Amino acid sequence: MTHMRREASEAPEAIARFLDHNTAALRALGRRLRKMEPPVVLTSARGSSDNAAGYLKYLTEIALGVPCASVGASVASLYGADLKVRNGLSVTISQSGKSPDIVALQEAARKSGALTIAIVNVADSPAATSADICLPLHAGPEQSVAATKTFIVSLVAAAAIVAEWKGDETLSRAIAALPEQLARACALDWSGFIRNAVNADSLYVLGRGPSFPIACETALKLKETCAIHAEAYSAAEVMHGPLELVESGFPVLVFAQDDAARPATEAAVGRLVSMGASVNVAGGDLPVIATGHSLLAPIPMIQTAYLAVETVAERLGRNPDKPRQLKKVTETI
Repeated sequence: MTHMRREASEAPEAIARFLDHNTAALRALGRRLRKMEPPVVLTSARGSSDNAAGYLKYLTEIALGVPCASVGASVASLYGADLKVRNGLSVTISQSGKSPDIVALQEAARKSGALTIAIVNVADSPAATSADICLPLHAGPEQSVAATKTFIVSLVAAAAIVAEWKGDETLSRAIAALPEQLARACALDWSGFIRNAVNADSLYVLGRGPSFPIACETALKLKETCAIHAEAYSAAEVMHGPLELVESGFPVLVFAQDDAARPATEAAVGRLVSMGASVNVAGGDLPVIATGHSLLAPIPMIQTAYLAVETVAERLGRNPDKPRQLKKVTETI
């Protein structure tokens, strides 16, 4: 078994540990945010962690109406800009918590008067120790270069922050049920997508709303573990310029959660199919696990997608744990 498969399969237990260890801290954070009422959220992250930050963006904007933006780390680390985010919320997401640029952005936000939160897997890392509040992921060691369980727990951390901030008991109960649901998601059969991906030179991965960052993460994993040129788009945005590349047999993976975006996503799928694209739909021909809350629907989807991508890599004769050009911790400035 590859590290990637083993670690992705450990996500249900990692989620349970995160929730168990951070219950009190999350509740206290929720009370603080409700009193503070931050007018804006900024995020500091790279790679997979930035995709998790994208999920946080959709949740804060949909559930709370609070704008959230991923700020370029170089704004602080290279250009030394003075941020103006007083009374805002800054969230750093990182597996290692070591990259100097994201630490610099977090520090710039703190000096500007923002409340800083670090969501990290290494609790004594620079990002963790310099933040006002640290929420350790408790995901355990991750040996594969491709982050899996740390990404999934980061999604749960984002959802838990929003649930506590809003005081949404329905969302909190649905989050508590995720470990069991993700364990079931590990057993789902996405062989239709696997066949399409194994034969692909290029493909699109689509999502809308909270599933768009999941599409971005899946495309990233296909690049780094399978060397497939996978591009992620919103199911709306693909209808513009990217549509020109679609021809007969062009593979497309679509994440289609049951929420307000579903009808538009289905319309986009219909258009792609009419053009001859070979489309797989998570929530259509590809089975998914229901979460009982539409904002959480993408989380079991990425659980299944990770294991499918690992299978694609192996069938292509690649070691998903050791991409040729990458290493586990990348420290940028």
